[in-house]
Amino acid sequence: MSSSWFVCFFPDRDFRSIKNYKFQVSGLPGKNPGYTLILLMIIIFIMTLSLTVAVPVLETELRREKEEELIFRGKQYVEAIRLYQQKKPGAYPSSLEELLKEKCLRKLYPDPMSPSGHWNLLILPPPSSAQTPAQGSSGFDNLLVVTAEGLKKIRNPQIVGVVSSSRKKSLRIYQEEEYYHHWLFYYGQTAGKKPRLIYQTEE
Repeated sequence: MSSSWFVCFFPDRDFRSIKNYKFQVSGLPGKNPGYTLILLMIIIFIMTLSLTVAVPVLETELRREKEEELIFRGKQYVEAIRLYQQKKPGAYPSSLEELLKEKCLRKLYPDPMSPSGHWNLLILPPPSSAQTPAQGSSGFDNLLVVTAEGLKKIRNPQIVGVVSSSRKKSLRIYQEEEYYHHWLFYYGQTAGKKPRLIYQTEE
């Protein structure tokens, strides 16, 4: 570095003090790698702490949205069976696909709480074990709960509704039930009256 250059820009400084000037600049905290590392660790800690708090909140919110979707989809099937009854009084669909075929349902809605998306189906028991109630009665006394696969083994099944196949505990209480596989959606459902469920699923 030229001394004339230094004198030009720093006329009141002694050129011999430039080394000391450099030392003072390099000694600033912002230029020290140790301070930078500590600052970086603090930032990472704060971000990790924020994620630890945010992730459970986000998961809870997503589950609440899924629960709302479960109720919406379940009621769509109930309405579809009601429309099916209007077209074919006294009859019930033998599969969910039949609701689609008869144009009672816009599309097949999967179970939002189950990884497979498969519902358990609520069907009327055979006439030998329980009489089929007439339309307009106060509901069903007994209902069979079967899987979509188990439905194939039943002769002339009569589907009246659906229920989630998930056995997880719910966040909200729906119709006094706190497990998804107890949230029933079926045609002819009466408030305050619950049928006896006969499970033919793989427990």
